Amino acid sequence: MSNKHVPIVVPPPPLKFTLNEWHLTNRYRYRCSEAQQELAEQLISESQRVCESTTEKVRNNKEETDYRIKEKVEDIEFRKKELLRIRKEVLLETDALLIYKERIMDALSSVKRNALVICEKCLIFREHRLGIDLVRDDVEKELLKECEVIKGAENLLMRILEQTQEQIRRLKATLYYMDHELEDKDNNLRIDRHNLTLKENSLNLSIYHGTSRLDPSTIELNEWEMQTNNNIIAASKEVNSARPMRCYIDTAIRQVVDDLNEQKNITDDAFRRRIEETKETKIKLELQHSEIMRQANEMTQNITRIEKSIAEKERYLALAHTRLGNRCQRPGLELTRDLVEINLVKEVYDLREVVSKLQATLFEAQASLRYLLKTQIQIEEDINVKMNTLKIDEVDCMTLRQTMDYHAY
Repeated sequence: MSNKHVPIVVPPPPLKFTLNEWHLTNRYRYRCSEAQQELAEQLISESQRVCESTTEKVRNNKEETDYRIKEKVEDIEFRKKELLRIRKEVLLETDALLIYKERIMDALSSVKRNALVICEKCLIFREHRLGIDLVRDDVEKELLKECEVIKGAENLLMRILEQTQEQIRRLKATLYYMDHELEDKDNNLRIDRHNLTLKENSLNLSIYHGTSRLDPSTIELNEWEMQTNNNIIAASKEVNSARPMRCYIDTAIRQVVDDLNEQKNITDDAFRRRIEETKETKIKLELQHSEIMRQANEMTQNITRIEKSIAEKERYLALAHTRLGNRCQRPGLELTRDLVEINLVKEVYDLREVVSKLQATLFEAQASLRYLLKTQIQIEEDINVKMNTLKIDEVDCMTLRQTMDYHAY
C-alpha cells in the first residue's frame, strides 16, 4: 500500500451580512416579540373572560337543571300521591266487592243447597200420599211454583256473581297497571333525588366516552303525563262502576229474598189450609166412624132380636104342627074339620107368613150390617189415609220447611 498524502478540505467562509441587514433583523425580532406579547395578553384577557362567562353559564345551567329536577320530583310526587289516592279507592272497592261476592255465594249456596232441596224433598214426600189424597192440590201447585222461583233466583244470583267477578277482575287489572307505574315512579324518584344530591365536586363522577347517546329517551312528556292520567281515569271509571254495582247487588239480593219469602209464605199458607182441611175431613170421618159403629152395634142387636123372634115363632109353628099331627090320629068320625082344626091351620099359615117376613127382615138387617161393616172399614182406611197425609204435610214437610231461612245474607 502506497503512502500517498490525503488533501485537507477547508470549508468556505460564512456569508457576511451587512449592518443594515443586522438592524433590520433586530427590528423584526422586536416587532414579532411585541406582537406575540400583545397576542398573549389578549388571549389571557379573553381566556379570563371566557372562564368567567362559562363559569356563570355552567353555574346557571346547573341551577336550572337542579330546579328542573326538583320540579320533576315534585311532579312525580304529586302524580304518585294522586295514584296512591285513587289506588286506595280501588282497593276499598275491591275489598267491598269481595265481601259482596261472599254474600252472593252464601245466598246462592243457601238457595241451591237448602231451599231447592227442601222443596224437592217435600214434593217427593207428598208422592207417598195414599189413595184419593194423592191429588194435585194447591200445595203441589205452589211447591212447583216455588221450585221455579228458586231456580230463577239461582240463575239471577249466578249472573250477578259473574258480573261481580268480572268487575273484581277489572279492578285488580287496574291495580296491576297502577302498581307497575308506581314502581316506575319510585325508581324515577330515587334516581332524580340522588341526582339532586350530586355536586360538581362529588366523588365517583365520571365522563362518558362511549358512542351511544346520552339521551336515549323516546317517550314524549305529554305521553308520560297521559299515562298517569289514563291510569287515574281508568281507575276512577272502574271505581264509579263498582259503587253502583254494590247498590245493584244489595237491591237484587233484597228482591230475591223478598220473592223467595213471599212464595215461601204462599206455599206455607197452602200447606196450613190443606192441613186444616185434612184435619176437618178426618174429624168428620171419625164422627162418621163412631156413628157407623153405633149403628152396627144396634144392627147386630137387632139381628139378634129378629133371630130370637124367629126362633120363638118357629116354636109356635112347631106347636101348631104338632097339634095338627096329633089330631090326625083321631078315630073315625072324630076326624072332623072342626073349628080347632080350622084355627090351627090358620095359625100355621099366619105363623109361616110371620116367619117369612121376619126372615126377609133378617136378610135385610144382615145385608145392612155387612154394608155398615164395609163402610166402617172404608172409613177406617180413609182415616188412615188422612193420618198419613197429615204426617207427610204437617210433620215431614212443615218441619223441614222451618229450616228454610231467607235473609239479606
